Amino acid sequence: MAKQAIQTKDAPAAIGTYSQAIRAGNTIYLSGQIPLDPKSMQLVTGDTRAEIARVFDNLAAVAAAAGASLENAVRITVYLTDLKNFALVNEVMAEYFKEPYPARAAIGVAALPRGAAVEVDAVLVV
Repeated sequence: MAKQAIQTKDAPAAIGTYSQAIRAGNTIYLSGQIPLDPKSMQLVTGDTRAEIARVFDNLAAVAAAAGASLENAVRITVYLTDLKNFALVNEVMAEYFKEPYPARAAIGVAALPRGAAVEVDAVLVV
């Protein structure tokens, strides 16, 4: 099966050896997004809600570049440096997803790239 790299300027450029997303058949694998502003490539900081929203905005931009949306998400993984922010993730997710919600895992981690507090990746099916 052929795979296709997805790239958009509406989300942060990859900061390593990975693609923003890969499409394989009818499945799109979105790489993890941290709260980087795609224009400045600077981390959004100071407001946890804004950080989480930036992450989902970035994921939505990559999904759109693949011809999909977050409504196509079947699984997401949330990485948090502080699990106390999990309730806030739920609140923000409710603004981006409708039922049936995607399957989800939440993982507490010691650190994330660039000192981010949250990272989220997703799998979409179209």
